[in-house]
Amino acid sequence: MAAGTNIALLEASERAERRRFLALPMPALLLTAVICIVPVGILFWVSFVGPEGFTLENYTRILENPGYLKILRTTFSISITITILAILLGFPLAYYISTLPDRAAAICLGLVLVPFWTSLLVRTYAWLVLLQRQGLINDFFLWLGVIDEPMRLAYNRFGTTIGMLHIVLPFFVLPMFAAIKSLDRDWLRAAANLGASPVRAFWTVLVPLTIPGLVAGALLVFVYSLGFYVTPEILGGGRVTMVAMKVQQNATIYADWGAASSLALILLIITLAIFFGIERVLRRQRGGGN
Repeated sequence: MAAGTNIALLEASERAERRRFLALPMPALLLTAVICIVPVGILFWVSFVGPEGFTLENYTRILENPGYLKILRTTFSISITITILAILLGFPLAYYISTLPDRAAAICLGLVLVPFWTSLLVRTYAWLVLLQRQGLINDFFLWLGVIDEPMRLAYNRFGTTIGMLHIVLPFFVLPMFAAIKSLDRDWLRAAANLGASPVRAFWTVLVPLTIPGLVAGALLVFVYSLGFYVTPEILGGGRVTMVAMKVQQNATIYADWGAASSLALILLIITLAIFFGIERVLRRQRGGGN
């Protein structure tokens, strides 16, 4: 009986301790709920409420209106393009920085973080100064005689992509650098000792082992790109419309909060679906590897 009583007291003590540990993050969880979940819930409610009560008009309008579908396609195509470009540019950059001595690597990482030191609006206008028809790039190539007339580098999709890529590239380089830096270099040495060339060792050893960092960086870039407003508004010149810009128009110009909230929720749902799809694929790959 005494042993049973001791076990029961021990289990009760463990349950009480678990409850105390669970109570520690409660303020943070409540703050997260107030800041994130409650506004999303309000948007969800507003998107289904019209002058006469419950309605699906906001969603049917988006699905039936070619203009809304074009905006969604533009948003996702630009975000995917920027994500691919960030991988192509950021992976080699992160790998090169990881091979440098600590002091040189710290300097290079500081240069990568330079975009964070200035306002997004300032960075966007800086690109406009460079890319516009009378900008520095066109003036330079005209002076060299490479081109006969200014190129259209701004107020289009090209300028929007360049400006957005410059802003989001650090979001890929940093997690990619951390993933490569934490890699045990003995794996690469072992591959070299077994006769693998540097290129083969890179693709067969380093890339597969850094997939988690690559996926994390790519998702950060992709999600951040979906919500861009200032850069496509300025560098797009009215020719590039993304979801955030249309949400702003519906809310402020047309005062149609139902249309704005439904469009924002559709973007959120599609993004979450992509997240779950990628997570499921990665889980299957880990399961197959095990």
